[in-house]
Amino acid sequence: MALPVAGCQTVRAVTEAPMSTQAATIAFLSTPAAFGAPADGPHPERIDTHGAVIFLLGDSVLKLKRAVCYDYMDLSTPELRHALLERELALNAPAAPMLYRDVVPVTEGPESDSPEIDGSGPVIDWVLRMHRFPAENELEAVAARGALDDDLAGAIGRMVQAYHAGAEIRPGPGAAPMQAILEELARVFGEFPGAPGTAQLPEALAQAGRALKAQGPLLEDRAAAGHRRRGHGDLHLRNLVLIDGAPVPFDALEFSEDLGTCDVLYDLAFLVMDLDHRGLARAATLVLSAYLAAAGGQEDAGLAAFPLFLSVRAMIRAMVLLQTDAATGQPGASAREIAAYLAQACAVLRPTPARLVAVGGVSGSGKSVLARALAPELGAVLLSTDEARKSAAHVGRERKMPGTAYGIAARGAVYEGLLARARLLLEAGQSVLLDGTFLDPARREAVTALGRDVGCPVTGLWLEAPEPVLDARVAARRNDWSDADTLVLAGQLAQGSGPLGEWQELDASGRPEATLRAAKAVLKIG
Repeated sequence: MALPVAGCQTVRAVTEAPMSTQAATIAFLSTPAAFGAPADGPHPERIDTHGAVIFLLGDSVLKLKRAVCYDYMDLSTPELRHALLERELALNAPAAPMLYRDVVPVTEGPESDSPEIDGSGPVIDWVLRMHRFPAENELEAVAARGALDDDLAGAIGRMVQAYHAGAEIRPGPGAAPMQAILEELARVFGEFPGAPGTAQLPEALAQAGRALKAQGPLLEDRAAAGHRRRGHGDLHLRNLVLIDGAPVPFDALEFSEDLGTCDVLYDLAFLVMDLDHRGLARAATLVLSAYLAAAGGQEDAGLAAFPLFLSVRAMIRAMVLLQTDAATGQPGASAREIAAYLAQACAVLRPTPARLVAVGGVSGSGKSVLARALAPELGAVLLSTDEARKSAAHVGRERKMPGTAYGIAARGAVYEGLLARARLLLEAGQSVLLDGTFLDPARREAVTALGRDVGCPVTGLWLEAPEPVLDARVAARRNDWSDADTLVLAGQLAQGSGPLGEWQELDASGRPEATLRAAKAVLKIG
C-alpha cells in the first residue's frame, strides 16, 4: 500500500463502491425535507469532493461521506463512514464549535423510498451537521480581495499557535516521516516522467534530501521535546474562515492519524507556503512572526528546519495538481502552476544570508511604527522590548505595567532575553529586526557583537524627531504596547544616547511613510 501524503487527496482509488448504494440517500439529502424545510421551498446546493457530498440550505450543512475506498482512506461501509465523521467532529469542534454540530444517522422512513434524518428506523448512512458560513468569509476569498491585512495576518499566526499549544503531544520519530514523504514524492512523480512543468523536480528533491540529512538530528530532538503533535494536517487558506472577525480553522485532516501527526512547524508551513505562493509574502512573514511571538521563543530554534518544511509542502501541492490532471484526463493543464510550486520548493532551500536590523530611539520617535512596517519587507521576525515585557508578564497590550517592570534589572532582563531569541533565530537562518529604545550604548554594542558572533550583517537605525513632535505622539497614544508617557520621555531625553557609532541616524519628524522610505534606502531594499 502506498504511503498517503498530507495534502494529497487525489491518488488513485483501489476500489470504489457503486454510488447506487447511496443513491437513495443522496436523492433525499438533495431535497428540502432533509433540512426540515417545506417541500416547495428552495432546494439545497450540492458540492461534490473526492470523499464527500455536501449539501447546503439556508444556514445549515449536511455532509455525507462517499462510499469509496482509496489506498489511503476506506469509506466503503456505513460503519467506517460513521467512524470517520465522528473523528472529523471530534477534531474540529473544539476549534470551531460555532460551525460543527453533531453526527446523526440517515434512517429508513415509514416508506422504504423516503429516508429521514435521525429517525427511528434502521440506519442507512450517517451525516455530519454543520452551520453554514458565508463563502466570502473564507480566508482564500478574503485574500483574493486584498483584505488580508497586517492585523489579520498577526491574528492568524496567534490562532495557529494557540491551536498547536492545545494539541495532543504524540511521541514518535522526527526525521523518518519526512524521509517517507520524500520517497513517496519521488515515486509518484516517477509515474509521470517528463510531465510538463516538472523540470525542476530533480533539483527540488535533491535539495530537500540534503536538507533533511542536515536537519534530521534537530527533527529528532524536536519530536522528543514535544513539538510532534496531532495538528490540523491541512492548514491552508481554504480551510480557514473569519467568524465574528476572528480566523477559525476547520476541515482538519481526519482520515489518517499518521498524516495529521507532525512537527507543529510542518503543520504551520503549509499555510506560510500557501500565502507565499499567492504572492502574499508580507502576510506570510507576519503570520510566522506572530506565531513565534505567541510561542514565547519555544519554536525559534526549529526554524532551521522550516525551509525544508516549506519545500516539501510546495512539492506536495505540485504532485496533487499533477495527479489531478491525470485523473481528469487533462495532462498538462496545470503545468504552469506545477512549475511555480517546484520553483518555490527550490527557492526556499537556497541559502539566503540572515541579517540583523535594530531600530532605536526615544519614545514617540516612531521606532515601533517603523519596525512593524519594515520587518515584513525584510522577511524578518520582529522582536520588540515592549511586547516582550508584557508577554512575559501575561498581560495585554492595553494594560499598564507597574514601575518595577521598568527598573534597571528588569530592563536588562528584557534586552538579554531579546538578544537570546535573536541569536537562536539568526543561527537558524532567520533575519531579525529588534525594536527598543537602545539608549544605553552598551546595548547597541551588544547588538553589534551578536551579529559578529553569528556572522551576519548588522544595521542600526536611530530615529530622531523634535521634542514637541515626540511629546505630541506620546500624549496621543492609545492601546499601545508601550507604557511610556511624557514623564518617561523627559527622562529619556535627559539621559541621552551617547555616541551613536555606526548606527544610521534618520529624521523621523515627518510621516511614517517618509521614515520607512529612508530606512529602506539605508538597507538597500525595495
